[in-house]
Amino acid sequence: MVLARYFIALILGAMALTSCSDKSLQKYLVEKQDDDKFVKMDIAASLLQGRNNNFTQEEKDILNTIKKVNVVAYPIKEGDTADFEKERNELKDILDQEQYKELTRIKSNDWNATLKYTGEEDAIDEVIVFASDNNRGFAVFRLLGENMRPDQMLKLMKSAERGDLDVSKLEGFGEIFKD
Repeated sequence: MVLARYFIALILGAMALTSCSDKSLQKYLVEKQDDDKFVKMDIAASLLQGRNNNFTQEEKDILNTIKKVNVVAYPIKEGDTADFEKERNELKDILDQEQYKELTRIKSNDWNATLKYTGEEDAIDEVIVFASDNNRGFAVFRLLGENMRPDQMLKLMKSAERGDLDVSKLEGFGEIFKD
């Protein structure tokens, strides 16, 4: 009987260790909420609707698939590249896990961006944009929703170009990375 208890405890311990080894983006973002090196913002999707919007019914339906936007940025301050590298590598390791499927990569001389998603291609649960600049820092934009589709997101981006989608809440993050 004692041997059975030890055996069960060993199995439960092993299960706990293996389940914790895959770190999620959600867990990473929650851990960074109290870290002063990070700049954080959560935005309800309803706040993205501008006052003077001219959304079609289709665009309203698309916007209703979005629940929340999380943004976390790590600006490099005073040449603190060691912590930047550590945090960026940890985030890259998380986003390299199998559940995060890649849509595209964009590279420039100074910065890189990766667009990933979770869920199915025709029913996306979250869209993740990870942008990094070796001199300025990195930012993660996480769009949470339900049954989002890439073609719908493109239509929504067109409404942003028209000015119907209020992205002014995100403009402050661009200022963090300016010289």
